[in-house]
Amino acid sequence: MAVVSDDQATTSICSHCDRAIPSLNIDLHFAHCSRNLEKCKVCGDMIPRKFAEEHFLSTHAPVACSLCSETMNRDILDVHKGENCPQRMVTCEYCEFPLPAIDLLEHQEVCGNRTDLCHMCRKYIRLREMHGHESRCNGVVNNIAESSRNTRGGERGGGGQGGGPRRQPHEFSPRRLLFTIAITGIAVLLGSLFFQRKPNDSQVH
Repeated sequence: MAVVSDDQATTSICSHCDRAIPSLNIDLHFAHCSRNLEKCKVCGDMIPRKFAEEHFLSTHAPVACSLCSETMNRDILDVHKGENCPQRMVTCEYCEFPLPAIDLLEHQEVCGNRTDLCHMCRKYIRLREMHGHESRCNGVVNNIAESSRNTRGGERGGGGQGGGPRRQPHEFSPRRLLFTIAITGIAVLLGSLFFQRKPNDSQVH
């Protein structure tokens, strides 16, 4: 097939490489081209025959992921490693510990059930629920709790400051009870000894 280019030089299309070649050189070009070049069946590039296999292996051959060993086309390898590979490293959203993606779900089931203190309402909340809790809390629970503590504190005459008045019965009542029991026991023991000695003394006299 002969065509005319812009400079009016006659060219022909090589049937092997599909390039436009000056008509005067087409026979020589075709002999060289068909003998030394090969069209890649994947990308269509003309590759020297001696490098055709190397070109395919380095450019188009399926490759194995270095993390999970799964075989795939080279052009999707980067996406696989970054988004889909089960062995890619990811970070736990609760503790920021890095671990393989395949282990993330099981880890977060345990990690998300740990509790942490909400600094607004002073309650311990599961980590998996903390984000939603904080968006709803907004200090309202804290204000109600603080108001309740102040009211009870005022009724007791303690000023309602801190958590001391609420904890005192739990901290000191058991101690007082034990102290009372101990004193009572000692008194009973001393009394029994005293009354045992008194009859003996009366018999001696």
